[in-house]
Amino acid sequence: MKTSVIIVCAGNSTRMGGVNKILLPLGERLVIGVTMLAFEKCESVREIVISAREADIPAIQAEAEAAGITKLKTCTVGGATRQESVINGVRQISKDTALVAVHDGARPLVKPEHIERAIHDAEVFGGAALGVPVKDTIKTVEDGLVTDTPPRKLLYITQTPQIFRRELYFEGIDFALEHGLDFTDDCQLVEAVGGKIAMTTGDYTNIKITTPEDIEIAELLLKRS
Repeated sequence: MKTSVIIVCAGNSTRMGGVNKILLPLGERLVIGVTMLAFEKCESVREIVISAREADIPAIQAEAEAAGITKLKTCTVGGATRQESVINGVRQISKDTALVAVHDGARPLVKPEHIERAIHDAEVFGGAALGVPVKDTIKTVEDGLVTDTPPRKLLYITQTPQIFRRELYFEGIDFALEHGLDFTDDCQLVEAVGGKIAMTTGDYTNIKITTPEDIEIAELLLKRS
């Protein structure tokens, strides 16, 4: 199936002190360059659309050219929320796209083989998300008091990409817009309309760069890969 990837990187980077994390150096490239390269290497990926802050688009395009990215279709301006940014990206994908993959631009260490596995699962089930089992015991807390301890074997840390059949994902978007809902996770869109989503096991190195310490960790992990 033809897969279009929307890489979302329109956040304001408040936890990075205002520095845009996707434009930070990582190895021989910038963070966004490493992210794009992971999808560039995937045979199943047909095109990449970037949803970003308008001011960052020239730098992203320059990095794509420097990194030899051939699958970048376009860059579009993101919205006020993550969901709006994704929808802006969706508007740019090809009409014959079969699968829509959404990925955080600040997850540069995702492995191409895990992307391909998630694409396969999305073909089978209609939707798939990369994730890893929770290692720690999790408590639910209300007003400072523990209310429950969910079974750890049922809990996964959800990552990206999250991949869906086009028609199912569009149904989820329509539902959210019709009911004024704004989700922070793309799986929630599909869950809202009763879609099935496979949890494709990835690995713990697919971290999201959020704080200055994360870029140092990412550098170490990149050297090991």
